[in-house]
Amino acid sequence: MLLRAIMARNKRTRQKGLLDDPEQSPLTSVANLFDVAMVFSVALIVMLTMSYHLPQLLDPNADLTVVTNPGQPDMKVMVKEGQTIEVMNMTERIAGGQGEVLGTAYRLADGKVIYVPGNSTK
Repeated sequence: MLLRAIMARNKRTRQKGLLDDPEQSPLTSVANLFDVAMVFSVALIVMLTMSYHLPQLLDPNADLTVVTNPGQPDMKVMVKEGQTIEVMNMTERIAGGQGEVLGTAYRLADGKVIYVPGNSTK
């Protein structure tokens, strides 16, 4: 009995054309809202990336190094190599140990730095 009533109601609705008319369908506006939200979220991500002048973050093959607060005690160095991102916090510790001289760096009068590799004894 219930099934017949539902089928009769659906038949009347189809005859009136309510389901065929996009203006009357309640799901049309939901689909449009979803599309608008997706476009807005993609635009927001692109806008934030461009506002920080870091479009290289979108390129998966680009290598990038970012220094925040240079010379300050809370300085951070972020290194992106391929897909991996490493964040290094600066501390008061001074590194030391054994090593070898790789070369010499000279600062010119105009501020440029020139690196001259040292002689390899290997």
